[in-house]
Amino acid sequence: MGGSELDPKHGAYFGPWGNFGGQTQKGIITYALSPNRQKPLAGATRSAIFNTYRRCKAQFLYVVPPFAGAYLLMNWAIEKNEYYNSKEGRIHDAEAADEATQGGPVRA
Repeated sequence: MGGSELDPKHGAYFGPWGNFGGQTQKGIITYALSPNRQKPLAGATRSAIFNTYRRCKAQFLYVVPPFAGAYLLMNWAIEKNEYYNSKEGRIHDAEAADEATQGGPVRA
């Protein structure tokens, strides 16, 4: 159907989509505002705080033990290195080397 032809079944022109050719209504005004425009950040701060806490709590056991182990290992290595580079450590190392070459017990 095109133009202003009559519908053979109903005898009326049904215009473009959604326009059925009836009388125009008066006094009905419709306004719409999307929810995003009404309150775009409603509850964002509160949700961010609680979601961050929940996510951190869920990942705690995956993150903290490896970092704690790495910290303890690094701390042990630094202390051992400082000992080996100190006067006492050098004396101990020299004594251990002497005992090892003479076949005696090696102190740890």
